Amino acid sequence: MSRIASHLADLQLQIVKTCAKRRIFKHNVQLVAVSKRHPADSIRQAYAAGQRHFGENQVQEALQKILALSDLDIRWHMIGAVQSRKCKDIAQHFDWVQSVDRLKVADKLNQYRSSQQPPLNLLIQVNLFNEAQKAGVDAEQCKQLASEIAQLPRLRLRGLMAIPPKQTEPGLQFEQFQQIYQLYAQLQQQYPQMDTLSMGMSGDFEQAILAGSTMVRLGTAIFGERA
Repeated sequence: MSRIASHLADLQLQIVKTCAKRRIFKHNVQLVAVSKRHPADSIRQAYAAGQRHFGENQVQEALQKILALSDLDIRWHMIGAVQSRKCKDIAQHFDWVQSVDRLKVADKLNQYRSSQQPPLNLLIQVNLFNEAQKAGVDAEQCKQLASEIAQLPRLRLRGLMAIPPKQTEPGLQFEQFQQIYQLYAQLQQQYPQMDTLSMGMSGDFEQAILAGSTMVRLGTAIFGERA
């Protein structure tokens, strides 16, 4: 077993154990392997170990990997900031976009998504703690953006993504994640197609799962430190 495969196995076990605390099933929490600045060969090793969802931040880097790994049935997630001029490439080559916080971007993704492709899965990035250095919308802006995205035919609104302030104390991590979950639960009442809450990374994913996350984004814990 490779080092990457071993890390994945350990993480999946941790996810299962954490899910058991909430009495939820393992398949309710999707692991996205954050592969930015890691080579295509490392992604192949993770794929061989059963991983199918991978997250990238930089479009050009991602496009090179998508081409190099086109023989694999990978689900590609755009998790970095989305620039308007990159929307065409993102719409045509990714399966998910987790970082939408502007209608202008959503409109362009809808424009460039081919009618021959399945709808592009979209998450709205929220920033409920008003961190100036981070992208994302507040709760009221999120509700408005959700109503607008829901009208775009080539996009599928799947849920929310969040990167809350870094905390090391598990109780504080849980409180922050719970606030995000509450907004997600409210929106689900209006948009029943929403089934994804992407929150939790290598340092806090267990508390995120306990608070209701359905998707965690892990990179260093799988691949090691980035180059």
